[in-house]
Amino acid sequence: MAEIIFHGSNVEVAEPKILQNGFYKDFGYGFYCTKYKKQAKRWAISRRGESVLNWYSYQPDDSLRILSFEHMTEKWLDFVVLCRKGIEHNYDIVEGPMADDQIWNYVESFLEEKISRKAFWELVRFSYPTHQMVFCTENALKTLRFEGSDKSVSYTHLRAHE
Repeated sequence: MAEIIFHGSNVEVAEPKILQNGFYKDFGYGFYCTKYKKQAKRWAISRRGESVLNWYSYQPDDSLRILSFEHMTEKWLDFVVLCRKGIEHNYDIVEGPMADDQIWNYVESFLEEKISRKAFWELVRFSYPTHQMVFCTENALKTLRFEGSDKSVSYTHLRAHE
């Protein structure tokens, strides 16, 4: 069964592509989406220029290599650390919580051994839910169908619909 997922950008993205933009993200390079419309709107308004919310129907494909993290776990933390260090993986799709700016600060502190693993988990347990889904291969992108976009996303529009 297809589900709707969202991508925030500064342009309409009718044909998603895998971009390698020079810095490492939580789950490596790819096309990032979320099941949370509000989160995608936040991504859109954080870009320069226009703020565009794009949405897609996603049809799962059991033949793809998919790694899914339901919650922040030890395995999730280790995977994010490896990806943020630039170590590549062989998954088509990776899905799970997002290390937003605050969480990433905790990850960096953990990497620099400024806080323990236990302290990391104490700090992040009060975070609001986030979600990201990265499409890492061309085969993964084939599971998406562009459904539309909204170019009227703004900070005041986001605040009015919280």
